[in-house]
Amino acid sequence: MNEEEIQQKRRENEENATASRAKILGLPYLDTRSFENNIPLVPDLLGINEMHENYIVPLQKGGGDDHFQFMVTSQTPRSFIEKISNQYTSTGEKADFFLISLSGFNVFMLRYDPPKEVHYDDIKIAGEGDSETLAQVSQTLNSVGTDKVFDFLLDQADKLGASDIHIENLRDSIRIRMRVDGILHPVANIEKDRYRIFMGELSSRAGISTAATTPQSGHMQKDVFSGESSHLLNIRVETIPTMYGQDAVLRLFNFDETLLNLDLLGLTGEELEKIKEVVSHPRGLVLMVGPTGSGKSTTLYSMINALNTTERKIITLEDPIEYGITGISQIPINTTEGGSFADGLRSVLRLDPDVVMVGEIRDADTAKTAIQASVTGHLVLSSFHANTTAAAFSRMIDLIGTNPIFSTSIRMVIAQRLVRKLSESKEAYAPDEAEKKYVARVLEGLSSDVVSKELGFEWNPEDYKLYRAVPGGEEDPFGYKGRVVIMEQLSVTEEIQKFIRGDVEDVDTMAIEKAAKEIGMITLEQKGVLAALRGETTLEEIGRVI
Repeated sequence: MNEEEIQQKRRENEENATASRAKILGLPYLDTRSFENNIPLVPDLLGINEMHENYIVPLQKGGGDDHFQFMVTSQTPRSFIEKISNQYTSTGEKADFFLISLSGFNVFMLRYDPPKEVHYDDIKIAGEGDSETLAQVSQTLNSVGTDKVFDFLLDQADKLGASDIHIENLRDSIRIRMRVDGILHPVANIEKDRYRIFMGELSSRAGISTAATTPQSGHMQKDVFSGESSHLLNIRVETIPTMYGQDAVLRLFNFDETLLNLDLLGLTGEELEKIKEVVSHPRGLVLMVGPTGSGKSTTLYSMINALNTTERKIITLEDPIEYGITGISQIPINTTEGGSFADGLRSVLRLDPDVVMVGEIRDADTAKTAIQASVTGHLVLSSFHANTTAAAFSRMIDLIGTNPIFSTSIRMVIAQRLVRKLSESKEAYAPDEAEKKYVARVLEGLSSDVVSKELGFEWNPEDYKLYRAVPGGEEDPFGYKGRVVIMEQLSVTEEIQKFIRGDVEDVDTMAIEKAAKEIGMITLEQKGVLAALRGETTLEEIGRVI
């Protein structure tokens, strides 16, 4: 029996008990379930406090203006019923009384006296040394109602565009931080009893234990409303026991299928064309590499969405499923409880898919199975942990050895980072000598024509501008707004295949990168510097991320 059925059963029992009580009290019984939420209310007959104190609600005027009907409960004082009856009789009017259940009375009172909506101040991100904002947000979080504080925090994180919330135990308090545009910001220090509320909510919603002594993973969803629109927030929960209690990280995935679109990733026309050309082939292996939080999943999902037509069978294997996409068969793989991507992949290949996405290649078994699938008529997309495209090849060779089949299956490796994007308040400046030397060193080997094409304007290495962040007030406290993709693409040609097959003895990251640059690959660092020259970000951001 589900929760709704349990509530209905309880109400049925209460109504039966009220009907029996009505016979004892000598009052007609009234079952209000069919009309309690929609019958017009009768205003101005009784005061709100009077109704609360005496468990009485006006029902309607009936049989003429001098005939009134009231609903009472078994807790209504008999003396008050007599008082109301005498009051109307003395003026030549008539009052009838009906006994209703306490639940029915509560429904009516919620309509007569709806709870007042409390509006709390929005959370603001504190700048470095800004203890005043920190104290203000802490006070707000400590004052939000117990039943609302967890949802309030999630709503505020979504409004700020945070990618994750960190709830951390300190000795005397709980620290809350949010990661916005890739940077962790302190938000508040809250009382210990708030922590118990958060963990209680996580326990019931995400299926984790508050008493666990080992790390846990969970998942929950929440509808977030903004004005008249709403969207679904997928939340991945990770907890780990620490010295003072369980720390939790909530990773937020703002699910909107329309945003999973290659055209919305902010790629250059050439980068976009290369991806579309590769994924349009019926078979092959495409790898996305980069650290956690570099946007790999969003890019992979956008590729999947681009391929999502009625002519294709698409299956994903994920740990956990971060976005639910219409028209795609998505299979959760719980690796913490013995699940295996390799076993899952072997199983789904029997279903004759056209496209398979493997959440992550973590071991030789999964790698070999994915390679085998990609040469037998399937397009396989996956993520892989490596810093650069060249490092991905080097790591894969360490994992499975030199492999002729791998050399024919792999079509493209994409390395990706997300850097903060400068807002409109940015300021142009002339680079100093150290910055000029750095830019010249990074762009060495790229012709002026290539650089100009990437920049979108004529490149003059002797005369150019860089840009710095300028905070633009309360709405723009850091001078950055959003993030931009920095992408390195390595298309596998005959020169790269030589390393994978074992035709070249010197198989290391630097040798592979050198060969890739000779065939026209632009590295992550070069792409980052070019983005800084276009005014999209700063050299400081490139140094921090890449």
